[in-house]
Amino acid sequence: VWVPEIASEELLRCVHTEEYLNSFINGRINEQEQRRTGFPWSKGLVRRCRYETGGTLLAAEVALHRGLACSTAGGTHHAFPSFGSGFCLLNDLAVAAKYLISSSPGRKVLIVDLDVHQGDGTAFIFKEEPCVFTFSVHCGKNFPLRKQQSDLDVSVEDGLEDEEYLSTVEAHLPSVLEIFRPDVVLYDAGVDPHWEDELGRLRLTDQGLYRRDLYVMKTVVSRGVPVATVIGGGYSRDIDKLALRHSIVHRAATQVWRECGM
Repeated sequence: VWVPEIASEELLRCVHTEEYLNSFINGRINEQEQRRTGFPWSKGLVRRCRYETGGTLLAAEVALHRGLACSTAGGTHHAFPSFGSGFCLLNDLAVAAKYLISSSPGRKVLIVDLDVHQGDGTAFIFKEEPCVFTFSVHCGKNFPLRKQQSDLDVSVEDGLEDEEYLSTVEAHLPSVLEIFRPDVVLYDAGVDPHWEDELGRLRLTDQGLYRRDLYVMKTVVSRGVPVATVIGGGYSRDIDKLALRHSIVHRAATQVWRECGM
């Protein structure tokens, strides 16, 4: 277990504008902006978001050395450079990807986003960055209403169940890996495709999520590519159930670690 450091303002500036960071960090976010993010501003919120981003950075660094690493937070893919949105204030995936490509010129990063909502902020940030490939499988009729263009978007219909969903992922991930040939993968393992999720609209079971996470990590690791995971979205009033659901990716990672002799 590693404990992250708080993400520095210098690191955050590689993705977010100076004006937005100053407003967010110093509490100058107006009521309309707070409604867009879904969170009332507080110093604790700022601290949490910066540690969350630091956790994703740490997971990426550990993955480079160990092959596989999982954060216990992260996946705030709706945050744009100049504003937050949809429960996302700082785009941790984008900050980690920017750090990875800037610290090693020529390094290629694949972001596999299987949260039920399209990662619109991440797609926007990297729309003209050839070293980062954004791949999203999401519910087409769900938030955000206005989608951005990822490098590969796979939009699925409401009510999709385990087998159809898994077949969709299996139909696209290998070719993305083969064509883009990433040096590292950032995996957003959102649990909001679950059938009990209050904002999901899909019908995956716990076992379906486990099989999804296992497939993604084994497929990536078997190609010798390191992968770092974040937990992504998940919405339920039953916090215990939600926490257990978010632990699925960590349990799947443990199996991958053992089976692949890592």
